[in-house]
Parts: sequence; structure tokens; C-alpha cells
Amino acid sequence: MRVVVTGATGFVGRQVVRALVERGDQVVALVRRVSKTFATTPQVTVVPYTPKAQGDWYQALEGADAVIHLAGEPLANGRWTPSRKQEIYDSRVIGTQQLVQAIAAAQARPKVLVSTSAVGYYGTSETETFIETNTAGTDFLAHVCQDWEAAARAVIPLGVRLVILRFGIVLGDQGALAKLLPMFKLYLGGPLGSGQQWFSWIHQQDLVRLILTALDQDTLQGVYNATAPEPLTMAEFCRILGEVLQRPSWLPVPAIALQLLLGEAAEVVLKGQRVLPERTLASGFEFEYPSAKAALTDLLNNTAVRSCGGTLVDGEQRRWYSPD
Repeated sequence: MRVVVTGATGFVGRQVVRALVERGDQVVALVRRVSKTFATTPQVTVVPYTPKAQGDWYQALEGADAVIHLAGEPLANGRWTPSRKQEIYDSRVIGTQQLVQAIAAAQARPKVLVSTSAVGYYGTSETETFIETNTAGTDFLAHVCQDWEAAARAVIPLGVRLVILRFGIVLGDQGALAKLLPMFKLYLGGPLGSGQQWFSWIHQQDLVRLILTALDQDTLQGVYNATAPEPLTMAEFCRILGEVLQRPSWLPVPAIALQLLLGEAAEVVLKGQRVLPERTLASGFEFEYPSAKAALTDLLNNTAVRSCGGTLVDGEQRRWYSPD
């Protein structure tokens, strides 16, 4: 299979590309900045990519069997100034619109588009439980997700099967877990804010498996929550993290400190939503890591994950790819 992947050098993208290569697929990696990431992987063709503008990269869609769309500006990289919020919005919405236009321009179109969204679609709540059929929230992230998904749905009239995966917090060697680990290693770990906000998460390996399942199973279409079936509050998650690390979880980070540091972007960690993968489970997908304890035990046995934050725990950090 020939698969085009946007966001191929990102946290999730690198793992998706590796999984595709390992099973024998040919990958076209659309990247904004050409690096050495895939220099030693002949099964990967790197194509320069301008997500918000038409370009020569349109030709990469010609004759592709499938597209996995992971590109988007990271949410937690700095304060949400008005210009930063516009970049977050444009990278997802305009980027997806351009991708759909590239698919439409192809004479031999891909059969399926697996596109990303996020559980931010639902808004935030400490009391509600959200499944795929719930309506959207009203905050900034919910607005971004609504327009993001609407842009992806434009492929349906083109005869392309569409699967939208609403990502929860991905646990792996980058992202939320990598930010929490250094403090726990210093015996200074604890929940962020009140600890009562919901933490809907997924192990990176289960996420990659779900993406490939969406790619391969023709019966899958529409929206699926990419979250483990056992969401936790932040306090519960940090307690389990401390237990697995054999470190205390006793020092909460005050909400005001995060708000002063990150501004409106602090909402990503201070507010949450309890999300269940109802359609995902109904499709027959089985999570290898349904519980946080199983996920964290597996991840923290991995050298690359345990050395997050620059503190090497046991031996050299080894990765299959070359760093950018």
C-alpha cells in the first residue's frame, strides 16, 4: 500500500510511519522542514509540504492508496496570543482544506482519509461523560475541532472513505507524560490544578494500532474516540504514575501558576473531559492498554520514555529514527 502521511515527523507521525514501514507499506512523508529523520529508511519518500498553500506536493496524492492526516500546530507550545490561536486554527482548518483540494485534484484518488481531531471537540466538564454522538462544546478548542472536522468531511462527496479520530492525551516519550516525569523523578510530583479535571488518555501503541485499523477496515467510517476505556481524574492519574515510579504524588501545581505561565493555554491541562470510546469498542477494536497502570508500567519500562526530560535513567536512549 502507498500511504501519504502529513505530520510525519511529529510525535505520533514518526511512530505511524515506522509501523507502516514495518508491515511493508511505501510511505510518502509530507514535511514542512526536510530533515534526516527518514534518511536511512528507503521505504519513505520525503516531499516538502506547504500545509496552507497549494504546491508541488499536490502531486504526491496522485495514485496513493490512503492518506493519514496528522499535521497541526502543537497546542501547548507557548501562550495563546491572538496570533498563536489563529495559527492553531489555520494549521488545522486551512491545512485540511488544502489536503482535500489536493485529493480532489488527483485523477487516481486515495480510497481513504484518516484525519485527526481531538476530544477538545466536546468542550470541558467535570460531571459529564462524552461519547462520539455528543454535540460540540463552545470554547476555542471546540470551535477549532468543529471546523477541522467539517473541512475533512469535504472528501466524502469525492468518494473517499473518511475516518475521524478524536485524540485524547497521548502517553509516550513526548507530550504530557514527558512533562510530568522530571518532577516525579525529583520527588516533587503531583496533580496539576485541582486534580479533579478529567484526563482522557491513550497509550501511543494503541493509538498507532487504531490508526492502522481505520486505514485497513473498510467498514469503519465517521468519528471514533481515540481514548482508552478507563479515563481518570488528574489526581488519580498522578497517583498511579507515582506508584509505578515508586515516587510520591504529593505536591500539586497551583492553577494560578499555570495560568500565569501559559495564559489561556493552561486550559489544556486545567480543564478536561471524561470521554469514552463507545464507537471504537463497538467496532471490535481491542485496547492492549485499557488501564493507566498497565500503560504506564509498559511505557516506563521503555528507556526512551524513562529518560524523558533529559534525565537518563538506565543506559543510552535509543530510537529507530534520527532526531531532526
